[in-house]
Amino acid sequence: MSCNSGKKKDQSNVNSEKITISDSPVQKKVSESFKRGEEVFSNFCVTCHLPSGKGIPGNFPPLAGSDWLTDKRTESLRAIKYGLSGPIVVNGENYNNVMAAQGLSDQEVADVMNYISNSWGNTSKKEVTVEDVKALSK
Repeated sequence: MSCNSGKKKDQSNVNSEKITISDSPVQKKVSESFKRGEEVFSNFCVTCHLPSGKGIPGNFPPLAGSDWLTDKRTESLRAIKYGLSGPIVVNGENYNNVMAAQGLSDQEVADVMNYISNSWGNTSKKEVTVEDVKALSK
């Protein structure tokens, strides 16, 4: 079952917690991508991962403070682009659900990864580019 209901969400209902990026050079560089990624997140990811990025314990893993997201960058990108099924461990908790591919463009995948990698206390040392996404294989 997919987390996305197939309909774009009204952003005014989704952004109950305003998230801002810090002033580090990496985050300034991704600020445009971050803004686009916030919209992608609001339209496709928020249903399962929630506006807080905390997910739903036992069902949908957190993105906020996620060791899987930070330690497994390539696997995270692949999951966003192609979907994911099967067991994973996030912050010591087991998850075994299905994240369906959302049909995102390579730009949208890069943008949403830049957003989630720099939100809810997460910080990324490297910008995700369209080229990074294109280089992924299933």
